[in-house]
Amino acid sequence: MTAMSDRTDSLKRWIDQGKGASPADLVLKGGKFFDLVTGDLVSSDIAICDGVIVGTYGLYRGTKEIDISGKVVVPGFIDTHLHVESSLVTPLEFDRCVLPHGVTTAICDPHEIANVLGVSGIRYFLDCAAETIMDLRVQLSSCVPATHLETSGAEITADDLRPFIDHPHGIGLAEMMNFPGVLFHDAECLAKLALFEGRHIDGHAPLLRGLDLNGYLSAGIRTEHESTTAAEALEKLSKGMHVLIREGSVSKDLHALLPIMTERHSPFLALCTDDRNPLDIAEEGHLDFMIRTAIAHGVAPIVAYRAASISAARAFRLQDRGLVAPGWRADLVVLDDLEACRVNTVLARGRVVDDALFATRKTVVPVGYNSVKAKPVTAAAFRIEGQGRNLSVIGVDQGKIITQHLRMTLPERDGAVLCDLKQDAIKVAVIERHGKNGNIGRGFVHGFGLKSGAIASTVGHDSHNICVVGASEEDMAVAVNRLIEMQGGFVVAGGGKVLADLPLPIAGLMSDRRFEDVHDGLIPLRAAAKSLGTVLPEPFLQVAFLPLPVIPHLKISDRGLVDVDRFELISRLNDAP
Repeated sequence: MTAMSDRTDSLKRWIDQGKGASPADLVLKGGKFFDLVTGDLVSSDIAICDGVIVGTYGLYRGTKEIDISGKVVVPGFIDTHLHVESSLVTPLEFDRCVLPHGVTTAICDPHEIANVLGVSGIRYFLDCAAETIMDLRVQLSSCVPATHLETSGAEITADDLRPFIDHPHGIGLAEMMNFPGVLFHDAECLAKLALFEGRHIDGHAPLLRGLDLNGYLSAGIRTEHESTTAAEALEKLSKGMHVLIREGSVSKDLHALLPIMTERHSPFLALCTDDRNPLDIAEEGHLDFMIRTAIAHGVAPIVAYRAASISAARAFRLQDRGLVAPGWRADLVVLDDLEACRVNTVLARGRVVDDALFATRKTVVPVGYNSVKAKPVTAAAFRIEGQGRNLSVIGVDQGKIITQHLRMTLPERDGAVLCDLKQDAIKVAVIERHGKNGNIGRGFVHGFGLKSGAIASTVGHDSHNICVVGASEEDMAVAVNRLIEMQGGFVVAGGGKVLADLPLPIAGLMSDRRFEDVHDGLIPLRAAAKSLGTVLPEPFLQVAFLPLPVIPHLKISDRGLVDVDRFELISRLNDAP
């Protein structure tokens, strides 16, 4: 009875403040708001009560009033697919980093920490979501491990996910990456899909087209962020998918998908970052960067802002947000300039976002320290024996996580295949780091441009083993051993010594420092990598995506090279394609 009475009292306040019978808790006065239904810029006050918008298209009195003359209000932005771990900071620091850019809702998949720690990683994210100022929604990771072709730190079954299915901060099943498992009736994939039937199921199916796409969608999968061409996105749209347009630090698909950003398609589009690091967030922005970039390239503002809010909310059944209208959640962004998406002030559930608001959060103790269990290595660990003729080589393209399956002939000496810097062919290795088998997968990669040294990372999608690339076996060993010593992170080595590093001790994925400190630490790391000759703007994230054996075409795991098109290991580097 008390709960019902409290609820009716709240409704009375909303109604009275909305109809102007009593002062609103908060009124934004003197500005305009962007009506995403009509496309109009409307001069109006915005009245707020208990974190809910109760008044627009009118003048209001408020217990507290904020003058926003000359400014424009839009709904809070919704990032529809991201991995907080890729920001290299904890969820609470991610909140503090990204919310000031207008992202009031973030839908995250704790897939990375789950692949290292299992359900304890998911539980940690859910605990953090209870404290963030933004509405952090946690999808339950569907693919731990992502495939049978790599060694993960954990395994999560449908039964492991069942206890979390109705968690108040949960939001369905995370990206079903194992699309071959879906198509070929993998028992565990089907068990998870059945468990979440009728709930939101997120997709992940790069380059999947035609009848195979139909089969995948028939499993109830409704959203996906892996379209890299307009043609692929249009096919997925036409078959009922909600396309999540991605612009991360490595995967940059916004420009390729600009042709589908039309008013006709806008109800079925949303924006996401997937993986974006603190350098890019600080230097460019987050979803605000995507919005201003799209508009600068000719996308109508109503299309960009719909994709960033109301269309995203509807795709994920978040029915309470996405418009500046009475009865809707007061997640609002106050802009100095609509087309430039220049954020002035952010309100999360009617609360002005500032340092004082962040200070109200409770601390959540991180999990996953001491997760790097690999043993130190020597340069001999990276020797590749065999013949150098017609070798399979991973081809890296800037701005893409999709790789090429190249063929090269490389020099040999004393029965071993060597790097060839003239062809930009350097070594790559993945070292199992979860203490399970000590596997080392070895191969060659083209596209980094390294002339010397090595770059190593414990961020290695999706099982997050140690991944290292290098022009020198000795420097590869130096970099890997430093990673083991500092329990995870990024390392650049050259000339037999460490040139720069960034510790990520939480599961080998995240820092326990402030995002400002991580940003500052990435600057010398990037400079050190460039001193080795790399031509890639984000070499660390490019390294991190080399082991991802569910993204075409050629990848590497701790078990060896993976032909993703055939979904099998390559037993010898010069096996026929």
